[in-house]
Amino acid sequence: MKRALIDNWALFLGMLLLMVGNGLLVTLLTIRGSTLGFTDLEISVMQSCYPLGALAGTMLTPLLIEKVGHIRVFSALASMVSVAAIAHLLTSDPVSWAAMRLLAGFCFPGLYVITESWLNAKSENRIRAQVLSVYFIIQTAGPALGTAMVGLPDPSGNLLFGVTSILLSVAIVPLLLSNIRAPDYSAPDRMPVTRLYIVSPMTVLGIVIMGAGVVAWYISLPLYALQNGFSEAQASGALVIALIAAALMQYPVGWLSDRTDRRYVVIALSGISALVALWMAVDTAPSRIVVGFSVIAATTLPIYSILAAHANDQLQPGQVVPASGTMAFLLQLGQFFGILIGPNMISLADGRGLQYLLIGVGVTVALIAIARRATSGAPEDTGEFQAMGVIGVAQPGVLQAESWAEEETSVSRGGREEYSSV
Repeated sequence: MKRALIDNWALFLGMLLLMVGNGLLVTLLTIRGSTLGFTDLEISVMQSCYPLGALAGTMLTPLLIEKVGHIRVFSALASMVSVAAIAHLLTSDPVSWAAMRLLAGFCFPGLYVITESWLNAKSENRIRAQVLSVYFIIQTAGPALGTAMVGLPDPSGNLLFGVTSILLSVAIVPLLLSNIRAPDYSAPDRMPVTRLYIVSPMTVLGIVIMGAGVVAWYISLPLYALQNGFSEAQASGALVIALIAAALMQYPVGWLSDRTDRRYVVIALSGISALVALWMAVDTAPSRIVVGFSVIAATTLPIYSILAAHANDQLQPGQVVPASGTMAFLLQLGQFFGILIGPNMISLADGRGLQYLLIGVGVTVALIAIARRATSGAPEDTGEFQAMGVIGVAQPGVLQAESWAEEETSVSRGGREEYSSV
């Protein structure tokens, strides 16, 4: 672990700063937008531009990396997200804020692709799991820390936007000053959604639906808490607790899903989230917000990882990389609808609209898993569950770099005396 930290300190530090900045900005925009008088619809449209930009970013950024290299693209994208953050200080209308969210959405997936592919390609097999475990901690702790910073005193209303821009700008520095060399890169192939649906209908439908549900509570929780009498610090604190609960559940759920039919785990988690949402719809006391959303977060966030692992269980080795890109696309698609719908549901049904949305998401995903379990058996050989961060999600670069490492290892066994990393 010490060697992994030393060899990759620049990437780890840069990504930590990026994740803190992203977590701070996402929550800050929702809370400040409400303070400025944005309607729920305006907030949801503004925030939904992030996954809309990410849809383009997941497709175009790998091509940019292949053309000009990791470091140049990383520097350019980090600079643009810093511009997007500081631009919120210059305007106070939802249209310009939506444009900046679109820009940030395009840039962040590219930063994830660069970091994840770099870490995998530069790590030896014997420490790759340790490297990814550190990366997962960063993906979890970064957004939680950024969200917690929303509660810091900011009399002028400008300080936190400035802090966000500084964090995103400084994130470039460790990478540019380090002496590590970027790996080679080629853009991964794509797998059409229709082909992935034939392999695993539950994965395609589940990722879109549950992706919408997860981002709905993630974006709406601070706004919902504010409307129930919470202060800005209390609202951000409620989201921090929910994020921590979701992160703590990733590994136990992954361990369980590796040892049984993954669909049973999906059914259980979806069912629990629906029941808790039902409880919150019946009892709407503000005191239930922290506990209720923590359980919902802990049961809904790991489902993406389980669905991705279930699809990989049924794919050939050469299909894993393009399928990863397709699943990332599906997740962004689901998040687009979740952000668009989530905040607008808060005031519906006498203040129970968000709970009803989460009930519908949980029940629907559970029924899909039940239907698939009734019509098909479990794969004979299951793959390995890979935990995902709260905001970040595995991109094609992760699995592509892993496939490079596997190819190099097989070549080494066939004739090379030493392992050589791509």
